[in-house]
Formats: sequence, structure tokens, C-alpha cells
Amino acid sequence: MTVQATPQATLTGRGLTKVYHAGSVEIHALRGVDVDLYEGELVVLVGASGSGKSTLLNILGGLDRPTAGEVLFRGAPLGATEAAVTRFRRDHVGFVFQFYNLIASLTAEENVALVTEISRNPLTPGEALSLVGLGDRLSAFPAELSGGEQQRVAIARAIAKQPDVLLCDEPTGALDSATGVVVLEAIDQVNRELGTTTVLITHNRSIEGMADRVIRFADGQIASLTENAERCAPGELEW
Repeated sequence: MTVQATPQATLTGRGLTKVYHAGSVEIHALRGVDVDLYEGELVVLVGASGSGKSTLLNILGGLDRPTAGEVLFRGAPLGATEAAVTRFRRDHVGFVFQFYNLIASLTAEENVALVTEISRNPLTPGEALSLVGLGDRLSAFPAELSGGEQQRVAIARAIAKQPDVLLCDEPTGALDSATGVVVLEAIDQVNRELGTTTVLITHNRSIEGMADRVIRFADGQIASLTENAERCAPGELEW
């Protein structure tokens, strides 16, 4: 009998709570969330606006600190100091946001090189751009690229340092469905080829089919967690 190995958690959140204050009002963005993200999986995180999805992603990625609870990377706490959390972000995490945040005066290659020049074991900018299907657009400036191409440059920049974790917050939110599929194909390919643990926030529930697991969020808590028996290719999703 073959014994299945227990998958290793890349990121773990335990008791994650986040409270914001607006004057005398307390806003509970997270309410004691426990979550595990495993090596090489692709997780889709869905929920209404204000449900706490982005807050959770920012805390897991070290962009924000929880009011209570802790985050562990491969079983070890992120660290108590800002310097330790900064090293974690720099060495292990890539971020992709809804808006591309490219530098207009730099080419696609130069935008990606901003990351590779400070990374320990990076891909070359050309390798990263080729991985997202832009190997022939290295010299193009952002103004010469479509929205989908700009987002793929942003993905290439995020994955060029070969991060252990890729966190994507509404990466298709500003795109039409056809362009969104192309961007999702790039994220899917990065996950499969680099084995990067990937989390994708979306309002679009049709994207759930491309995930290994789907986490549904509501009112600062995990409302449900489901696994897909098989992952759909992005081109097979029904928008």
C-alpha cells in the first residue's frame, strides 16, 4: 500500500485577527482566521468586497501585521522585527495587484530587472518575460503594451526572483474577459512550471475552476473551503 505524504505548508496563519479603528469605531477585518497554503498549490480566494480577503493576503505576504495571531513560513514565525519581515518579502514573496505599477520610462525588460538586480537567485528578465509569453516584447515601453501585456509584465516582475509564494490581488479586475484569460494562463503556467505556491483573489467565481482549492471568505472569516478534483485550464472557464 502506498502511503501519501502529508503536504508541507508553505504559509500558515493561526488566529489571524485584524482590527482597524475609525475614531471610536472598531472595524474587524479578520476574526481569528486559521489557514494553510501548501507547496505548489493554486488557491482561489473569493468573497464580497470588505470580507477581509485583501487584508488576509497582505498579512500573509508581510505587507501588514495582524492585531493578533501569527504567520509562519515553512513552520517558522516570520520574525518580530521589520527587518526580518522585509527580508521575508524580498526573498520569498511575489505580489501582483489589479493595477500594474510599471515605470513608464522603463522597458518591459528594465521593469523586470528592478527585481532581478536585488534578488539572490533570479531568472533573467528575458526568461521571466518568456515564461508569461512576452519574450518578444523586451524593448517595449508600457505605453506600447496592452493592459493584458502590462499585467503580464507585472507577473514577470513578481516571479523573476523565483519566489516561494505568489500573491495575486484581483489581477484580472481591470481587464475584459478575453484578456483576463490570457493573464490567468500566465499565472497558471508560472504555478505549474515553477511550483510557486499561488493565491489569487477574485470577485469572479467562474475562476474557481482553475484552483486546487477554493477558500470562500465572508465577514472576516473563512466561510467554506473546497477542493477541485481536477483543475480547469483558464481557457475552459465560463465567464
